[in-house]
Amino acid sequence: MNAVTMLIIALCVYALAYKFYAAFIISKVLTFDKERKTPAYELNNGSDYKPTNKWVLFGHHFAAIAGAGPLVGPVLAAQFGYLPGFLWILIGAVLAGAVHDMVVLFISVRYKGISLTEIAKIESGKLAGTSAGIAVFFIIITALAGLAMVVVNALAESAWGTFSIAATIPIALFVGLYMEKFRPGKIREASVIGLILVLSAIFLGEKIASSKYAGCFLYSRETISIGLAVYGMLASVLPVWLLLAPRDYLSSYMKVGTIGLLALGIIWVRPEINFPAFTQFINGGGPIIPGKVWPYVCITIACGAISGFHSLISSGTTPKMIESESEIKFIAYGAMLTEGFVALMALIAATALPVGDYFAINLSPEAFSKMGLSVSNLPSLSAAVGENLEGRAGGAVTLAVGMAQIFSNMPAMKHLLSYWYHFAIMFEALFILTTIDAGTRVARYITQEAAGKIFKPLGDINSTWAVLFTSASVSFLWGSMVLAGNVKTIWPMFGVANQLLSAIALAICTTYIIKRTKKIYALITFVPFIFMISTTFSAAFTNITENYLPMGNTKGYINVALTAAMIVLASIISVVSIKDWFYAIKKKEAEKNT
Repeated sequence: MNAVTMLIIALCVYALAYKFYAAFIISKVLTFDKERKTPAYELNNGSDYKPTNKWVLFGHHFAAIAGAGPLVGPVLAAQFGYLPGFLWILIGAVLAGAVHDMVVLFISVRYKGISLTEIAKIESGKLAGTSAGIAVFFIIITALAGLAMVVVNALAESAWGTFSIAATIPIALFVGLYMEKFRPGKIREASVIGLILVLSAIFLGEKIASSKYAGCFLYSRETISIGLAVYGMLASVLPVWLLLAPRDYLSSYMKVGTIGLLALGIIWVRPEINFPAFTQFINGGGPIIPGKVWPYVCITIACGAISGFHSLISSGTTPKMIESESEIKFIAYGAMLTEGFVALMALIAATALPVGDYFAINLSPEAFSKMGLSVSNLPSLSAAVGENLEGRAGGAVTLAVGMAQIFSNMPAMKHLLSYWYHFAIMFEALFILTTIDAGTRVARYITQEAAGKIFKPLGDINSTWAVLFTSASVSFLWGSMVLAGNVKTIWPMFGVANQLLSAIALAICTTYIIKRTKKIYALITFVPFIFMISTTFSAAFTNITENYLPMGNTKGYINVALTAAMIVLASIISVVSIKDWFYAIKKKEAEKNT
């Protein structure tokens, strides 16, 4: 299979799914009411609850859900070959991920924008709700650490990338003020200005990197980790219209535009897929991912197929901003399919690299030397971009190299390879940072909901000190994980935690559907639930036995304890949900026969 064929198949599958499957769910299962007042209007406070134009909200939602998963996951999963990742991205996005996102968003809108944990309490009782709350909190902290780690590894000691990313923060603030205060309603005008400024930051970054001021933007991994945590805290407390929405809006259309350009580049260049359909690592023993193709391809590629993190956005910021239920399909189902397409682009860019170059980037020089492979284009690429590309694990650099090679092979682009590489790094970092700021904000919502039950003032979302305290606590926790971990420890933990959350969300969705409509319709979430719970339990067991216990140190044992705790919490929620399903079905049958 070649790259162009993969593109055509994906576009056809996604178009048909959006046209028919999503429409079926809307008409038969969820029954949207476009006249119903949404929480954005009902609880409008100008900060968290605020009616938002559907295009701006699509941008925010897509940017918030599309973090490292659709970029890094497919790159790392290329270890197994191109076919496992390709199939999971197609099937998972259509039948699991997009359904998961749309149903959770619908339920949260109906429940006035409350979080998944509060929905669990209402639908399944205190035990399930409390278990979900603990699980969600731990999972979101792990997810944020996994996402931040990718940015840290990409930006460490890179003046060009660090300057360009840092510049997007004041740009987003300016655009937010422009749309809200200076020129209200002039969205197109603000968009053009914002995009010009963002692109200018890339070109100015090259000048900074080669000037005497480069040292001002050269930071170690530790410094960038701390800086990201501070940024996450600030982004989670500022009004949503000032930084979060405009930053996500600008970056999302830059992302979609870049992916569209990459698709055109693939069609023009027609790169060869240098990886086989399956590698020898499908049965385990791979140098990047520790286990077998199943279940690991399904937890490594998360956001591009299904991601529990999405349920936090669909029951976090987005339901507080949506103007009409009629926009749920476009924003939730549509954004998930767009993300699936992004994941496919990442997979193609990675598998178009020579196999030796791919492993040289993702492994330490010592580990790579044991594989018996040789590099092809990597030395010349390193010289062209002005950075050492070997041993840059995490997937971000691999994708940037793959994208830069495709772009630079387009007409009149060969001499711009260095710009394309740093543009790709900025593109990836923007993807991830928009998830970090939205994720930290959602974690703050969840923390305040839970803490408010113990100490009421902490639950006040309008209290400045409560918001600052909970935001700082969340940022400290995930920032500490980034400082202490690495790809091999954080990413498998993130994958299991993230996908366990998707199983929990699907269980809650199934409960909601069974109680309100025909039980046969619950299959749309029940079948993905069964697959995800079995997948994540299998991956968690493998992580414990083959990844963490063999470490033989305190860090490994802590990871074992945390993974085991997640399994217990997910098991409690699953058992309670199954009990609810049988009870609801039995009650309906009794009412029918009465």
